[in-house]
Amino acid sequence: MTTFFFFSSRIGAKLTAPLGCLVSRQKHTLPDLPYDYGALEPHINAEIMQLHHSKHHATYVNNLNVAEEKYKEALAKGDVTAQVSLQPALKFNGGGHINHTIFWTNLSPNGGGEPKGELMEAIKCDFGSFANFKEKLTAVSVGVQGSGWGWLGYNKEQGRLQIAACANQDPLQGTTGLIPLLGIDVWEHAYYLQMYLQDMQLPKSRVEFLHRLLKCHHFCSDTTLVVVPVAYK
Repeated sequence: MTTFFFFSSRIGAKLTAPLGCLVSRQKHTLPDLPYDYGALEPHINAEIMQLHHSKHHATYVNNLNVAEEKYKEALAKGDVTAQVSLQPALKFNGGGHINHTIFWTNLSPNGGGEPKGELMEAIKCDFGSFANFKEKLTAVSVGVQGSGWGWLGYNKEQGRLQIAACANQDPLQGTTGLIPLLGIDVWEHAYYLQMYLQDMQLPKSRVEFLHRLLKCHHFCSDTTLVVVPVAYK
């Protein structure tokens, strides 16, 4: 399966209030995709895109709103036990919403080729070459136990790019401090249907899937390295 990845300086920089500030905030909503469900075909078919976005991502959004409402009630009652018990749901569903909002911006029907300019220079500096970068990202991603994400992030304190993996829906920045630039969803819901439809069998391994993904992925040719948080709401 082929995907098109890119870093964009045009992503909105405004962030909503932290999850803890729940008193007056509005409910989270499922973001619209910047392209049609079928825009990435034949690499990713419309059916898997629709399922992934309108079902899986929407479930994270809905469950996050429910968890935040319960947390708001627990705050009003001063029920610390309930507040603590809701933290896993906030982390899982909040992370799922954040991760997928970033993920959709990493996909584009207009991507192509290797990155150029500042981003390519940073990749060469921190990984030696673009090929080494892909190899390391693959190794880290396939090493995720169970479900999770492979990430390219920016270490602001050290001023360098860094590859990391996060389990389940743990958000990269919230758990590692790295600013997310490129995310690979290695949950089976991101690809199992596509693989089945193409091969009439499930993928033999996650390695096979990621080799397909990274072998043909693309970056926008006019991209420069920017550290811009993705807006989510």
